[in-house]
Amino acid sequence: MDGSLTTHAGVTLPPVVYGTAWKKERTEGLVAEALAAGFRGVDTACQPKHYDEPGVGRGLAAAFAAGVARDTVFVQTKFTPLRGQDPARVPYDPSAPLAEQVAQSVQRSLENLPVGTLDSLVLHSPLPTLADTMVAWRALEAAVDAGQARQLGISNCYDPAAFERLFAEARRPPAVLQNRFYRDAGYDVRLRAFCRDHGVVYQSFWTLTANPHLLDSGPVRAAAAAHRATPAQVLYRALTQLGVVPLIGTTSREHMDEDLRIFGFELSMQELAGIRALFR
Repeated sequence: MDGSLTTHAGVTLPPVVYGTAWKKERTEGLVAEALAAGFRGVDTACQPKHYDEPGVGRGLAAAFAAGVARDTVFVQTKFTPLRGQDPARVPYDPSAPLAEQVAQSVQRSLENLPVGTLDSLVLHSPLPTLADTMVAWRALEAAVDAGQARQLGISNCYDPAAFERLFAEARRPPAVLQNRFYRDAGYDVRLRAFCRDHGVVYQSFWTLTANPHLLDSGPVRAAAAAHRATPAQVLYRALTQLGVVPLIGTTSREHMDEDLRIFGFELSMQELAGIRALFR
């Protein structure tokens, strides 16, 4: 698989990452299957409401036991603030100070995931105030200082001014921005430009689900016909050629194989320009 990207923190990401949200009891098997298919990036979160992080850990362990080298796999998890947790299954002490919640969450992730050091540690969403966001961020920075993670990122941050301020104020600025890629947010044009200029890798999620109109567009369908590919393959390929890392959460081995075959063709500059115009 080609097209890997390196962040300003010096961490290399594969061009696509397997997303593990909402997999429940199938998580372990799907993670092992995705790695066997050829995925070399896995995204999860310490959030039992939507992720089975221990299942991700077991899937990783199975893949490593089957011969996949740990140093070839990018592993990313998240600290999810209290408002994003199921009150009955909070993976840290909800009464603890925010910084301690972060520390406990990171420790839980390290117990769940057999990796020693996390390749990427993401704040699942900004907190209600910048002050609280920075308290959480300082605690995440402490995790990097302690060798628990190699880089930091943030997810669900759609305000360019807020992201740019975080980047400016952080001692270890975000190396990853993971957002829903959809029309309501204007496809994050300004944010993606900032990321390109500052060595931040933009990760997209809900890339297919939120964009049936892109899949049905003339430029995508024309490229699909020209390359004997599906519209989904063309959209994923266009994004990877533009420096975006899509999260792919398929539960089908056929689709896993299909999604990885996007690196068997390259869109022309004209094709890429036509598709890019759909979300500029």
